Amino acid sequence: MGDNKKIILSVLLFVFNIFLMNAINNSSSDKLNVLFIIADDLNCDIGAYGNKDVYTPNIDKLASEGVLFENVHVQYPLCGPSRISLMTGLYPDQTKSKDLRLFLRQTIPDVITIGQRFIMEKYNSVRVGKIYHYHNPRDIGTSGHDDHFTWDQTVNPYGRDKIEEYKLNKVKENFDGATLSWLESEGLDSEQTDGIGADETIKFLEKFSKSKENFFLAFGLYRPHIPFVAPKKYFELYENDNMVVPSNGDEFLKTISAPAAKSLRARKEQINLDDSTIKTVKEAYYATTSFVDAQIGKVLDKLKETGLDKNTIVVFTSDHGYHLGEKGHWQKQTLYDRATRVPLIISGPGIISGLKIKDSPVELVDLYKTIMDMANISTPEFVQGFSLKDVLTKNIQSRRKSALSEVNVYLEGKKAQGYSIKTDRFRLIKWNYKDQNYYELYDHKYEKEENINLVNNPKYNKVIDSLKVILDNRIIAARKKPKGLGRQFKNAKPNFEPKRIYSSEKSKL
Repeated sequence: MGDNKKIILSVLLFVFNIFLMNAINNSSSDKLNVLFIIADDLNCDIGAYGNKDVYTPNIDKLASEGVLFENVHVQYPLCGPSRISLMTGLYPDQTKSKDLRLFLRQTIPDVITIGQRFIMEKYNSVRVGKIYHYHNPRDIGTSGHDDHFTWDQTVNPYGRDKIEEYKLNKVKENFDGATLSWLESEGLDSEQTDGIGADETIKFLEKFSKSKENFFLAFGLYRPHIPFVAPKKYFELYENDNMVVPSNGDEFLKTISAPAAKSLRARKEQINLDDSTIKTVKEAYYATTSFVDAQIGKVLDKLKETGLDKNTIVVFTSDHGYHLGEKGHWQKQTLYDRATRVPLIISGPGIISGLKIKDSPVELVDLYKTIMDMANISTPEFVQGFSLKDVLTKNIQSRRKSALSEVNVYLEGKKAQGYSIKTDRFRLIKWNYKDQNYYELYDHKYEKEENINLVNNPKYNKVIDSLKVILDNRIIAARKKPKGLGRQFKNAKPNFEPKRIYSSEKSKL
């Protein structure tokens, strides 16, 4: 009888263990994972956003499976400030971080980032590639200005594009991370930094599909940021002669203020480039965009192959937009649509498929609350913005009426502070320089390129007066220190960086 009791007890214990393991697995699988994908310097020249000249089949497919937001704007069109704002759900006036060489915790040491919040909920928080600021391409292969409290594990890919930097074509000899430069690379996707990043992201997806662990997996691409490098096959998708050369913007400069003009003319070597160079650079940017699309496609294919797509939210965006010669400007750091506007596509279980949100403004600040809401995790009190969950799952219009952006420039040694709001129809820009305010107004109903400044058009006086009040109130709100943020330090100094020695200078040593 004693032996029978032992047998029965062993069977009951075995059944209980199976029940317990199933309960744990079911509990884990009930939670939603997040795959966060962010490109570097990617504007909305994407098929799904209406640019049919650019080949982006994988991003387009993602849009068909989820919700695409067309009127999305960053809070500061520069890598470091934008990424810190996004990862904390705070405005740059609250993060006190508006420079490239600042670490997150130099200014807000007690903040809880998106990744931290997931760690607190027993998720794996993993970074592959660039999420916080890296000088690109200089810091490829390093941890850059990363925040290690955000992650359980990180991977810093280092590829052929970095190794072969000496092969670059460029518009000036002394190369830096803002010099227009490009290269049709030999070799395979998997030899490039972002190709390696895609492969490492795929390895994590394979691991999590087997372990059943929950994850916040962030895949940050270094492209299409300068230098525009991709394997030759992506350049072969485009014809150089078909690239459109925009106006040099000289006439437009006569309609705006001095600080606004400075934001468009900060880099002298990239002003009034010849048509041949412009076409070559645009082709290289588009080729690199298609390369980025291919790496994203590999990761999304693996997500489906593993079955993780059934309980994973996918968020795809960029840190800011990018001028491709419009208004005579290349790169970012302006308050126009080409710099502040970014793609945003969100898909996953419970999210409407193939929905486009055309006019309602969205900020990247909104992502923190949205991601937490979708994962059914409480959001820290200090986080700003609005959750987009009801938009994603019920197609209910967002509460947001305007998207706020800001940027600084220096003119004659003095700082000019610029702010802008984008509504469903209008953009109002305000520059403050030497204690004077300068405004610009653009009406997207009639002209989306923002080439006709209407600020002196009497027909828009009431609109301008109304938008000025809205903008000023937005600025006041964005400057308030939120409850629960903790310490907040002003005037933090960017990290010292030794002078970079260029190839042309090495011979002098």
